[in-house]
Amino acid sequence: MSSEILMVADAVSREKGVEREVIFQALEAALATATRKRHKEDIDVRVAIHRTTGAYDTFRRWEVLPDETEIVEFPDKQLRLTEARERVPDIEVGGFVEEPLEPVTFGRIAAQAAKQVIVQKVREAEREQIIANFKDRKGTLVTGVVKRLERGEAIIDLGAAEALLPKTATIPHEGLRPGDRIRAYLEDVYSTPRGPQLFLSRTAPQLVIELFKLEVPEAGEGLITIHNAARDPGLRAKIAASTKDQRIDPIGACVGMRGMRVQSVSNELAGERVDIILWSPDPAQFVINALAPAEVQSIVVDEESHSMDVIVDESQLAQSIGRGGQNVRLASELTGWEINVMTEETANEKGATESANTVEMFKEQLGVDDNVANILVREGYTSLDEVAYVPKQELAAIEEFDEDLVEELRNRARDVLLTKAIALEEKIDMAEPSKDLLGMEGMDDHTAHLLASHGITSMEELAEQSVDELIEIEGIDEERAKVLIMAARAPWFANEAQQ
Repeated sequence: MSSEILMVADAVSREKGVEREVIFQALEAALATATRKRHKEDIDVRVAIHRTTGAYDTFRRWEVLPDETEIVEFPDKQLRLTEARERVPDIEVGGFVEEPLEPVTFGRIAAQAAKQVIVQKVREAEREQIIANFKDRKGTLVTGVVKRLERGEAIIDLGAAEALLPKTATIPHEGLRPGDRIRAYLEDVYSTPRGPQLFLSRTAPQLVIELFKLEVPEAGEGLITIHNAARDPGLRAKIAASTKDQRIDPIGACVGMRGMRVQSVSNELAGERVDIILWSPDPAQFVINALAPAEVQSIVVDEESHSMDVIVDESQLAQSIGRGGQNVRLASELTGWEINVMTEETANEKGATESANTVEMFKEQLGVDDNVANILVREGYTSLDEVAYVPKQELAAIEEFDEDLVEELRNRARDVLLTKAIALEEKIDMAEPSKDLLGMEGMDDHTAHLLASHGITSMEELAEQSVDELIEIEGIDEERAKVLIMAARAPWFANEAQQ
């Protein structure tokens, strides 16, 4: 029997590529199961196989419970502490009292049970191995072969494992077929009851970056930095590249001789056209570069709303915006700024409208006349915060204002802001978020009430929000919005994995 156990462990270990320890544990579990079946009582059994000889010992055991335990639920395998110490004086709660038991023979029944446990253990070990192999490759480029298609989704053979390319992450009209060799971005790796799940994407902007690192040696070696990418999958993409080495032209290097490098990337992406943009640390210049080949006349930057009004000639308007707004949309995604393209005439009209609205706001909120409100707008003031908290000397420098008027304006602005803040806090305190929202991972009480005060009272309602919608709530930035939305959508992903 001893030699037979060692032979089984060695054979299965070699065949499945699983460590012998995993096989021994499976055999111990199988022998324990076979032993329990010989007894009418619901006993607990432990089997210990000696790793070198293959011999094994069998023990019946009882879990030790505190003396205060009113009811021993499983008397055949549980003991109170006092009773346990009659057998083992130094035993503690949570330990086990063990007694030797006659071992079962490693025969046909035990072998069959062992086989079932081994198969399960091997599967678990293989799953853990897959997760271990791929978790460090998350966020990288992988290459595989289309194995089969299921309802628009593709199962990709990566060699050591299979991965899922969801329909939503497939380039539109690409027409994948079994046997096609493709590259994809490994977007996520996690374990589920059905096994490890590897999720690929052919639409992620990061795929373009990884493909250029592969095709452009300078990018792969770090001489060229690809900062960001934006895509309209299957149609058009933009990447932003730069270099600290003045001898290298980042755009030329990415394009390649006769356009071969950029064409290789385009071919991999089903003909997607890729524009290469020169990255700039100056946001305004970066936006100008991103809108190329359209020519920009001027830019108005609004730091507070993180937006830019880009003024172009009438003849350049259509080219700047692009078909269906594609060019300006990709430029916005690439730069991270909201871009509003307009002609000079439209810009003037917008400026006049905004000025008129600001004048009315100052008149209403500060209780001033047209003259004072117009002077504030003329001097560049656009909000109550600016009036209330800019250095006093700046307001005093306005020719038409005296010291008393400046002090009065600052006090009125602060009073209005304080009243609004108190009203907002009362609204937040009165809001009633649901229990699931309050208990959501990463959520705190203030944020939950803040969301509820804006009509978002449950995880489901939060999951349905976009980042742009959430950052409109004062006190929630873009990074926080992304974390909250992903946490709220976690049950969606869990349900998908179980189906």
